[in-house]
Amino acid sequence: MTDPEFMDCAEALLERIEADCDLINEQTDADVDTQRVGGMVTLTFRNGSQIVVNLQKPLHEIWMAARAGGFHYRFDGSIWLDTKGQGEFFGNLKRYAGEQAGQALDFGEQS
Repeated sequence: MTDPEFMDCAEALLERIEADCDLINEQTDADVDTQRVGGMVTLTFRNGSQIVVNLQKPLHEIWMAARAGGFHYRFDGSIWLDTKGQGEFFGNLKRYAGEQAGQALDFGEQS
């Protein structure tokens, strides 16, 4: 994967997170605050906990930091997979964000 290809895929992932948070806030009372700075999106939950997702361009990876730990993801051509075999990015984000928000949240749903 070239750097421009990585940036296109990674940017699409960050935009999807932001759009999902907007939808979550419209449809639930979760009140997930998002802040985007360059290649990083920070999700802040009511209890003050955060999930940080950022791009690691030199490695062609997406990194996610949550209460559950730190995770690295690489694009396999169709989805972002954990580099240690711990699942797919949006499935994990849904689980970790739900744990931190105290309610089920939907991420990565294609509309």
